Amino acid sequence: MLHNLVDALSGNVTKKKEIKGRVVLMKKYVLDFNDFTASILDRFDELLGKKVSFQLASAVNADPENESKGKLGKPSYLGDWLTNFTGLTPGESAFSITFAWDEDIGVPGAIVIRNEHQNQFYLKSVTLEDTPDNIGKIHFVCNSWIYPTQRYTKDRIFFSNKTYLPHQTPAPLRKYREEELEILRGNGEGKLEEWDRVYDYAYYNDLGDPDKGPKYVRPVLGGSAEFPYPRRGRTSRPPSKTDPNTESRLPLVKGLDVYVPRDEKFGHLKMSDFLGYALKSLSQDFVAGLESIFDKNPNEFDSFQDELDLYEGGVKLPESDIINKIKESIPFEFLKAFLQSDGAPILKFPMPDVIKEDKSAWRTDEEFAREMLAGVNPLVIRRLEEFPPVSKLDPKTYGNQNSSITKQHLEQNLGRLTVEEAIKKNKLFILDHHDTLMPHVRHINSTASKIYATRTILFLKDDGTLTPLAIELSLPHPDGDGLGAVSKVFTPAHEGVESSIWQLAKAYVAVNDSGHHQLISHWMLTHAVIEPFVIASNRQLSVLHPIYKLLHPHFRYTMDINAIARQVLLNAEGLLEKTVFPRQYSMELSSATYKNWIFTEQAVPRDLVKRGMAVKDSKSPYGYKLLIEDYPYAVDALDIWSAIETWVKDYCSFYYKSDDMITNDIELQSWWKEIREKGHGDKKDEKWWPELKTFDELIETCTTIIWVASALHAAVNFGQYPYAGYHPNRPTISRRLMPEPNTPEYEELEKNPDTIFLRTISSKLQSVLGISLIELLSRHPTDEVYLGQRETREWTADSAPLEAFERFGKKVEEIEDKIVERNKDGRWKNRVGPVKLPYTLLYPSSEAGLTGRGIPNSTSV
Repeated sequence: MLHNLVDALSGNVTKKKEIKGRVVLMKKYVLDFNDFTASILDRFDELLGKKVSFQLASAVNADPENESKGKLGKPSYLGDWLTNFTGLTPGESAFSITFAWDEDIGVPGAIVIRNEHQNQFYLKSVTLEDTPDNIGKIHFVCNSWIYPTQRYTKDRIFFSNKTYLPHQTPAPLRKYREEELEILRGNGEGKLEEWDRVYDYAYYNDLGDPDKGPKYVRPVLGGSAEFPYPRRGRTSRPPSKTDPNTESRLPLVKGLDVYVPRDEKFGHLKMSDFLGYALKSLSQDFVAGLESIFDKNPNEFDSFQDELDLYEGGVKLPESDIINKIKESIPFEFLKAFLQSDGAPILKFPMPDVIKEDKSAWRTDEEFAREMLAGVNPLVIRRLEEFPPVSKLDPKTYGNQNSSITKQHLEQNLGRLTVEEAIKKNKLFILDHHDTLMPHVRHINSTASKIYATRTILFLKDDGTLTPLAIELSLPHPDGDGLGAVSKVFTPAHEGVESSIWQLAKAYVAVNDSGHHQLISHWMLTHAVIEPFVIASNRQLSVLHPIYKLLHPHFRYTMDINAIARQVLLNAEGLLEKTVFPRQYSMELSSATYKNWIFTEQAVPRDLVKRGMAVKDSKSPYGYKLLIEDYPYAVDALDIWSAIETWVKDYCSFYYKSDDMITNDIELQSWWKEIREKGHGDKKDEKWWPELKTFDELIETCTTIIWVASALHAAVNFGQYPYAGYHPNRPTISRRLMPEPNTPEYEELEKNPDTIFLRTISSKLQSVLGISLIELLSRHPTDEVYLGQRETREWTADSAPLEAFERFGKKVEEIEDKIVERNKDGRWKNRVGPVKLPYTLLYPSSEAGLTGRGIPNSTSV
C-alpha cells in the first residue's frame, strides 16, 4: 500500500486508457413524427437504470470460456439519453460514449448491443474516435433497428467495416459471423414478428383471397411446372380457411403490416413510405368512391379534349359524401391535390411530357415506332430474320400460328427493296406480342377486355428512324385453339376511315405493349426476379463478405415494395387487375413468360444480341455494333453496363486473386447454390446458370444483378408517367374489337372516329386509376440514393475499393454529360422524336419528384 501511494505521488501509475466514441441513432417514430410516448417511456427506463449498453468484442483475442469468441469489454452506456432531446420532428441524435480500454481486447472487431428500453430505435453507426496504439478510427456501419433485448435470443452484434472472405476472418470473429447468419436464416418455422430478422422463401400463394368467394381465387405461382415463379419472402401467415394452399391475407387497413425483415422496411424519409399509404387509399375509399361516382355519371371520354381536361383544367366531380370521405381518407397533401376543392372538387393531374410540346404528335407513325426504341418498354423489339414470321407455339395445341403478313403488304412501302433485300440489309424489325399472348387471348376476351395477339413489322429508314409497315391482329379460331389463328393485316393509311382503322390497329398494339411492360418488363423482370437475390444474400453472405458489401445497396427496400405490391396491386381485384387488360389472368401471364427467363440473358450485350439488335464487333465500342445506330435505350444501356462492369471488376479483383479463391469461398458458393435451387427453384435444372467458378463468371453475375436492380428498373419505371400518363398514347385496356365493315360500329367510326377510339381503350375510371397509380410509381423520394452513390462514405475500410468506387462515380457523371450531348445532337432523331421528349430514362441522377430520369441503386418503387 505504501509503495502504491509513493508511486501515485510520483506520477508512476499508468493512467487508465479510454476510447471515445460517437453513436448516431434515431429514436422510435410513428409515420414522420417521433413517437412522443415512446420518448417518455425511454426516459422513464433510463431513470430506472434500464439503459442501452455497448460492448467491444476483440478481433484478436479469444475468450476460451465463451466458445472462443472474441473477448468482450466492459459495458458502456449512452449516458446523455435524458438530455439529448430529439423533439417532435424526425432526425438523428448523436451521442458520446466512452469505453474503458482493456489490453485483452486489443483491436475491436465487433460491438455487442443490449437495448433495455421498452422501445426500439434505429442505430445508424458507431465510431471509435481515438483508439490507442495508432489503430485509427474504427467505423461500425449499422443501419438497423434495435428492439428491446427480450425480443432476441442473442444480443445484437455489429462488425466493423473491415471486409473478410470466410477463411480470412479473424478467429475470434468467426463464431460471431456464423451465429449472425444462423439468426438471419431462421429455422423455417413459427410466426414471424416485426422484430424478427428472418429471411426465408415462400411461393406467391398470397394473391388470391378464396375466403371472399370464387371471384377472388388465384393460382399459386411457384413450385409447379404449370405456374413457375421466383420466390418471395416468407411472411408466416396461416392458410386461408377455404384453401390450405393459399395464405390468408391481411385486412387492407393493415396492408403495410405484411412481414418483411424490419431492416428491409422503408426509411422514414423515403417517399415510398408515403407511397404505401397512398396506395392503401387508392385501393379502398379512393377506388370505391370513384367507382361509385363514375357509375352514376358519364364514364366515357367523348373527345380528346375531355382527356386533356384531366391535366389542363381538371374534371369537376359532383359534391358528395363519397368525395368528402375520399379526401378525409387521404393522409398526405400530395394525393389530396388530386381532389382540389375550390368550390366543386377537381380531379387534376400534372401534364405528361409526351403532350407538353405537341398535343397530337403522339399519333404519328414515327412516334409510335420511336417509343419501341426510346419509350418505357424498349426491351421487346427485335430484328426480323425470317419472313413470314414463324410462331414457336406448339402446332399440336395451337395449330398454325405463323404470320399471315405477305410480301405485298410490306413492299408497297419498301421503296425499291424486296423483303429479302430488306432483311439482308438489316432493315426490317418486329414488335412481336403474338406468341406471348395467343395462349391467353381466349381467356382474356371472356372478361370485359377484348384484345388481339399482335405482330408489328417496321422498316428502318435511311435517316435512322423506324416506320411501321404492317400490323397483324390475330384471334384464336372460334371453333378451337387447334385450328390455328384467325388474322387480319392492316397497313398504314392517313385519310378516310382507313386512317381511323390504322389508328385503332396501333392502339391494340399499344395496349399489348403496355400490359407486357407493366407485368413482364417492369414487375417480373426486375421486382420479382431480384427478390430471391435479396433473400439469399442475407441468408448466406455475411455482412463482412465483399460480395455482400458490393450488392447490398442494390437491394434497398425491394422486399418492402414487393410486399406492398402483393397486398394492393397484384392481388385479386387489385389495382393492376382493374387497370391492365389481362384482368384476373395478369399474374398467370407473368408466370408464363417466366418460363423463358434465363439469368445470363439479362446482361445488356447478351440481350441485344439475342434480339438481333446488335452483333459482336471488335472495332465498335464495348465490342458490339448496334444494327440501329440510333437506339437510345441500347446506346445509353451499353454505357451504363460497361461502367458497372468495370467497377465490379476493379472491386472483385482486390479480394479474389485466383479462380480457386472463388471456388473455395464457402459463403459465395452456398449463396449461388441457394439462389438457383431455392430462390429460383423452378429454374434450378436449367443449364444456362453460370457455375460461378471463375473470376469472369463472378464479374458478369454481379454486374447483371446490379444492372437489373438499378438501371434496367429505372429504364422501365420512371418514364411511366411522362409517356403513359396520357392514356391515349399508351392505353392499358381495349374494350371492343375492331369494327367490321357494314356494321353500325363501322358506320359510327366513319362519322366519329375519335369517339370510337376513346370508347375502345380505357374508360374514364380505368384511366383515372391507371394515371393515379403510375404517377405514384414514377416519383423519386427525397432520400433516393442513385447509381454511383452510397448512403455512407465508410461502407468499407479498404482504400482500393473506395478509390475504385470514386472512379465509378466519376464515370457515371461522364455518362450523364454524354446523354445530354446526344440529346442535343440533331443527327439522332430517335432521342427526341415528334413529341420533343428527350430520352433521359438512363440519365443517372435526378432530383426528387416526377422527373423522367434518374437511376436509383435499387428496385425500390
